[in-house]
Amino acid sequence: MTEAQSQPPMAWRYCGDQVKLWRESAGVSREDLCKETNYHYEYVKSMENGRRKPTLRLLTVADQMCGAQGKLLAANRYLKPEPYPARSQEYMLVEAEAIALNFYAPLLIPGLLQTEEYARTLISESYPPLDDETVDARVKARLARQEAFTRRPTTAFGFVVYEAALRTMTGGREVMRRQLHRLVEVGALRNVSLQVLRVGRCGGLALNGSFVLLETVDHEHLTYIEAPETSALYSDPAKVSELSQSHGMIRMQALGVEDSAQFIKKLAEEL
Repeated sequence: MTEAQSQPPMAWRYCGDQVKLWRESAGVSREDLCKETNYHYEYVKSMENGRRKPTLRLLTVADQMCGAQGKLLAANRYLKPEPYPARSQEYMLVEAEAIALNFYAPLLIPGLLQTEEYARTLISESYPPLDDETVDARVKARLARQEAFTRRPTTAFGFVVYEAALRTMTGGREVMRRQLHRLVEVGALRNVSLQVLRVGRCGGLALNGSFVLLETVDHEHLTYIEAPETSALYSDPAKVSELSQSHGMIRMQALGVEDSAQFIKKLAEEL
């Protein structure tokens, strides 16, 4: 993790600093603020120092005690959690308008195919831990992306999922069973193709990581690569060509659409 990624959000630090400045200017001690908010001293200190997100209660009480006339309370609108990690926001804008998308996923079910339970399991197990509000916001945003299947019926969605991703038991047997049924359901849509790459096919190429190939409305070809703590959107023709060739090889060795659906159904029955 880079130093920038390990820092709390800038909005937390700025807002906490403003609370501290207003408090000191008004002659209000941190102890007094703690008493009125019913927060422990170290909890308020960590919010003022930007290590924790300032709560609505802290902003409300501090605004009243310091005579800020709504100026501190107004900061709450900038403390709402981002629906996507900063590193993936550019990709999300492109995904929302692409006319063709082809995904390859070796270890996890792609976000566009995830059930709420599966998505919540993954997001809530992020580390460092996310607060509940951020988890809820990101789960909601992930599910909202799936409306594209019906809202954009002329957009082509292609998915190749490595067999290992179907056997992870993420969230337990019941969650995984429902996730597999969801794959079959989405795979039946006319603008979606879903294929399974069996274990042992494509050798190391199958394990190189997930990526997405995209075509924009202007027929520009892009590729998006995502790893646990980094991601990148590429327009370089050489990079796009390289991954297009990899995807072609993977797709050629994957099961066909109908055989993939039968394979997924069988896995679900075995759980």
